[in-house]
Amino acid sequence: MKMHILYFLPAMALLCNACDQYLQGGSPGKEKTATRQVYLADPTVFESNGTYYLYGTKNDPDITGEGFLVYTSQDLQHWEGPAGATDGFALKKGDAFGNGGFWAPQVFYHNATYYMAYTADEHIAIATADSPLGPFTNDGSDIDAPVKQIDPFVFFDNGKAYLYHVRLQNGNRIFVAEMTTDLSALKTETLQECIYAEEPWENTENASWSVAEGPTVVKKQGTYYLLYSANDFRNPDYAVGYATSNSPLGPWQKSTTNPIISEQQTGQPGSGHGDIITDTNGNAHYVLHTHNSGQDVHPRKTALVTLNFQNGHYTMLPDSFRWIQRIIEN
Repeated sequence: MKMHILYFLPAMALLCNACDQYLQGGSPGKEKTATRQVYLADPTVFESNGTYYLYGTKNDPDITGEGFLVYTSQDLQHWEGPAGATDGFALKKGDAFGNGGFWAPQVFYHNATYYMAYTADEHIAIATADSPLGPFTNDGSDIDAPVKQIDPFVFFDNGKAYLYHVRLQNGNRIFVAEMTTDLSALKTETLQECIYAEEPWENTENASWSVAEGPTVVKKQGTYYLLYSANDFRNPDYAVGYATSNSPLGPWQKSTTNPIISEQQTGQPGSGHGDIITDTNGNAHYVLHTHNSGQDVHPRKTALVTLNFQNGHYTMLPDSFRWIQRIIEN
């Protein structure tokens, strides 16, 4: 059975929900094609040699196992998978650090090797592979830290590697530190706090433990942009904003137009925690998750929006929200 993923414009998305549904058409000689929502939270898309790879925190109730699934596409529209080297997983429990809580992966290519930075057991680890499909493995070690830390994002700039991540101390707070050249540890003397949730939109429930998480960093026109999500992910007000800096270590200035992605823009509760992917035409997209519905957080759904960058500011392109769904030919 061959499985694909396809994303639709909002009008088409009304035809689909979390359950399998049927559309007329499909391959010659086949009467119907089943479609099903993709359930990856904290998603990320990585491009290598013309192929896009989609990873995330597994939320699909019908797929067993722990680790990180991966799906592939040639055009960000038609996807196949799960296609990971081990039962559809690019990294599977037992092959690398972690017993549970496999969250928020990031994949990148460095020194002729594919790397995956990820969270497990509320610690950060890095695994390597010869292919984006895996299997990603390590020696069972994590990146040493005196506190719990999650949501890694490795960023390279001027010959240095930086780890943006979330430390669980007096809230979920985003930090950055330069890494050693082998990416095995942090240079603790460079550790800096970037931002924490303190603005009204970032903590709509006035929680004592405020949340800023899911960092992604890009550099445009000499300025560093830190995209992040705020509020507890279970809050329908979970949303995306950004901050800017003239240095990868900060200080950071939050945009006055935040949030740039939220339920107000997408029409879906809990819209956030993703990553930027630039397609072959130079268009920037943000892959993210949403709540399952207005009543249920889980299983979280995967979606994509298009970003507009103009006059030094990011916005979400209106009406660009679309679900990521797989098509299963029967």
